[in-house]
Amino acid sequence: MEEEFIRAVEDGFKLSKRLRKTKNFPPRPPPGMDRSRSLQPSSPMIYAVISDPAIVDNPDVPSYQPHVYGEIDPPALIPLLMDCVALEVDCYLDTALVTVKGAWRVHCVAASKCCDCRLVLPMGELGSVLGVEAATSRRSYSTRMGSSSDQLYTEKTSKSEVCGFANPQIFSIVIPKVTGGSILTISIRWVQKLIYSDGRFSITVPFTFPEFVNPSGNTVLKKEKISLNINGGPGKELMCQTTSHPLKEIRRQSGSVGYIHEAEVISWSRTDFSFSYSVLANDMFGGILLQSPRLDDTDQRDRLCLYLFPGTNHQRKVFRQEIIFIVDISESMNGLPLESVINALSVAMTELSPQDSFNIIIFNDATRSFSPSLARATKETVEKAIFWITQNCVASGQTNLSKPLEEAMHMLSKTANVIPHICIITDGAVEDERSICSAMKAYISKRGKLCPRISTFGIGSFCNHYFLRMLASIGRGQYDATFESESIGIRLQRFFKRITSVVLASITIDLLDEDNSFEVYPTHVPDLSVGCPLLLVGSFLGTFSERVRAKGLLPDMTEFSIDLKLEKATFPIEQAYARHQIDHMTAISWFSESKELEQKIIRLSIHSGVPSEFTLMFLQEEMDKDGALGQGKKRVEKQASVREKPLVVGGLRLGFGDVASTKENLPAGLVGGEPPEMTVQKAAARCCSGVADLCCCMCCIKACSKMNDQFAIIMAQVVTALSVLGCMACCSEICGGSSD
Repeated sequence: MEEEFIRAVEDGFKLSKRLRKTKNFPPRPPPGMDRSRSLQPSSPMIYAVISDPAIVDNPDVPSYQPHVYGEIDPPALIPLLMDCVALEVDCYLDTALVTVKGAWRVHCVAASKCCDCRLVLPMGELGSVLGVEAATSRRSYSTRMGSSSDQLYTEKTSKSEVCGFANPQIFSIVIPKVTGGSILTISIRWVQKLIYSDGRFSITVPFTFPEFVNPSGNTVLKKEKISLNINGGPGKELMCQTTSHPLKEIRRQSGSVGYIHEAEVISWSRTDFSFSYSVLANDMFGGILLQSPRLDDTDQRDRLCLYLFPGTNHQRKVFRQEIIFIVDISESMNGLPLESVINALSVAMTELSPQDSFNIIIFNDATRSFSPSLARATKETVEKAIFWITQNCVASGQTNLSKPLEEAMHMLSKTANVIPHICIITDGAVEDERSICSAMKAYISKRGKLCPRISTFGIGSFCNHYFLRMLASIGRGQYDATFESESIGIRLQRFFKRITSVVLASITIDLLDEDNSFEVYPTHVPDLSVGCPLLLVGSFLGTFSERVRAKGLLPDMTEFSIDLKLEKATFPIEQAYARHQIDHMTAISWFSESKELEQKIIRLSIHSGVPSEFTLMFLQEEMDKDGALGQGKKRVEKQASVREKPLVVGGLRLGFGDVASTKENLPAGLVGGEPPEMTVQKAAARCCSGVADLCCCMCCIKACSKMNDQFAIIMAQVVTALSVLGCMACCSEICGGSSD
């Protein structure tokens, strides 16, 4: 879909040549730049969706346009000019709530016409959209969550989805019927995770605006505003480390600090907003944040967020490693995915100490091991292992995860006085996933506190991420995933550092063990790692005891305990951590097939505004205080009397794996991956469409854009004559796809 999107934007730039150039005319992408980089959105962007090229015109100074016929399929996308933008980032523990507000002008559509406008938002680390609000002088829209099984609601909706492409890192939504020349204001909120490394939190928000959203020749200064608020926990001192934009400190209290950036600029930000800070605490620390429910919430239990941080003591000992890496080498891993895994695994092994032990199991239909048992991570052994994986990791065959897991458990059955670890890396789904979870749950329950930990890493959209999350939860390990080919190596290296730097294991919370009125997620408390703070989120009935204590094992197998202080939360726990809770609840719901838990997820999703596997997001037109549609002061009564159907925003759900695609060994569904080889049929279709472009209307437009006006008019008239003879019917059949 990435290539299709870039082609649509390129078509949009070609269509914009029809506009009469004024001082507010937007510039084109700089020549010589890689088109995938210059046209791929790197900030919140709005595009005019053009299916009918006849509506493209300057709304302020209309010009003579040669009439054209037919539609563009897929529609072209013309980037709109941006009038203002403001960014607000609120950081709470390890999560950030981000809000972007902006205004864009539909500068490329005639004033008497209207078009749809597409919002495209690239989100940061594990982002999840909370809501979108859009308004023009005549209409206003907002998103709502609804149950996907509620037929009374879904039957009233439009059948067409308005989400652009199903990439978990990019959100897209279409705002319908925006009049040419009008101002479209957008407010979008999302939540994303902070990156934690070496005691430092960091965040990067996409905020790099291309030059072509600025009107060329416009020297009027515009105001750019960024506000940042950080809450690092009660009573903790915060220290700023790095920042991409100059920030002024406006507020500092115990555990929180506020910054602001306001500047008069000629062009909008040319770099992403990034910021990092440290919570100054040498030892481990934690607490429990409490919050009362809202009056309109059907669940009237109190909310809680329990957190435990490792501190900034870099000399703290970590657990000795006995780790087995299980790597999927099925045919679907061929190319960049497997290469990235091999490189990241090679780096991870070199960072093991000689006292650590490891092994590697590669699997497809069969399994192969580097060693019949765990091997010491000496320099010579690590070098042999790296050579072994480069020689033996050849993508082929199907996916069978049960065999390597059984082999790994057998290898770890004789370990003592150490917490062994199994790390699984896969891009596929298998049919016996529930059986695997049940077997691992039974096996681990027999081993007690020193049971093997299981961590999982999913690649692409075909694997069942809820199975991998459930397996990691049962094994008290870590789960992570990536959906972009370019980020596999970076995410894997960060993942390996987390699972190999455990400082407190087998953690128990006194209050949770004693009282059944608490519902927290994840249900199995994971270990605390240097690279990953521990958070439990949930609800409870009744009151807390005055003293809550967390206990665990240190690397020397001695017991460690810490008192958790109770505090009132100063931020919306439900919105900040609804994604965290919904993901864990969905994994349990998938494993147990519980309809009751499914209904809980639906209620939480609708109330928090966070999408889930069992709900849909709808875009609906707002009503004013009098019960009429928000059409502005000059709204027409006939139009206001009929409310348009809500539109379904699709592409927000991951699904529960694709076993069929896994069996067929299709590429992992990654964004930015190598394109599959072109089949003879596709090549023939591409060739035929290229020939048809020589006589179709759209190609004439492209050709005329490179010729003088008189010749362009003549060519347009020729195409019009041909269309009378049925040319357009032929073109609509042959040129249905995009062409190079």
